[in-house]
Amino acid sequence: MSTLGPRAVVVHRCTELEELVARHGTRQQAAFFLRTRGRSLEEAEARHEVQRAALATVAAAIPLDWRRGRVERGDLDRFLFAPDDIVVAVGQDGLVANVAKYLRGQPVIGINPDPARNPGTLVPHPPAAAPELLSAAASERVDRAVERRTMVEARTDDGQVLTALNEVYVGHPSHQSARYRIVVADGRSERQSSSGLLVGTGTGCSGWCRSAWLERRSGLELPHPGAPSLAWFVREAWPSPATGTDCTEGLLGAGEELAVVAESDGLVVFGDGIESDRLVLGWGQEVTVSQASIHLHLVARTGL
Repeated sequence: MSTLGPRAVVVHRCTELEELVARHGTRQQAAFFLRTRGRSLEEAEARHEVQRAALATVAAAIPLDWRRGRVERGDLDRFLFAPDDIVVAVGQDGLVANVAKYLRGQPVIGINPDPARNPGTLVPHPPAAAPELLSAAASERVDRAVERRTMVEARTDDGQVLTALNEVYVGHPSHQSARYRIVVADGRSERQSSSGLLVGTGTGCSGWCRSAWLERRSGLELPHPGAPSLAWFVREAWPSPATGTDCTEGLLGAGEELAVVAESDGLVVFGDGIESDRLVLGWGQEVTVSQASIHLHLVARTGL
């Protein structure tokens, strides 16, 4: 049996300042670019320092006998998470969604470095709470400390799989008109032309899916983050002699699926707004969307 302590993997993303300097070469060039747009480098520097201070606080909270890892958001698809890792996401809520699909039950601690700018739905904890959160995540208390967040999965008929925390989008990559046949959980089928459809979890129903829900004044009761159900919405379905608008929203319970059969080439499926990580559907290809078999294990409580 291994005597090694757990590994704490800190996940972060480059700050705006780092991205600006990488793009423009020097701080001076970045400052000039910002001035031409009515902004100052000092704003980006201040946010950079807030992020750096949070990362330093989290690093100092990791016990000395633990192993350590650190990965930037852009490298997540090349990072190998171990089953006993404890993941600490330091940044905005979207960072947790970015990492969730690469995990298989590892606890995730969300640290909010800048509450004045970040809502903190998935990163609810201040950096100072890191020692207690790490202790809880490494102990037998972890099951009582975590929230199990439902995730959504899209699976094509040739075996490709995409998993997301918030929602998956199926449609044309330009968000223009996509033609397909939809088959809903109760067996109804309809040919549609629309700007795509969304299938979201309870976590995602606070974002893109909620916008669709509000716009159409839907009467659906949106699922809560841990509910074993999904909500789906068709965006701007177009009625025509060949396409209908009857099947445009609904809920998927545990074990239920929504199927989409492409009737035009080049439709895409992507999750959590990351269009670069996508599945591509050819004419006649089918994708089914359902609740994923994996969950996000979000460390949500301390003091247990």
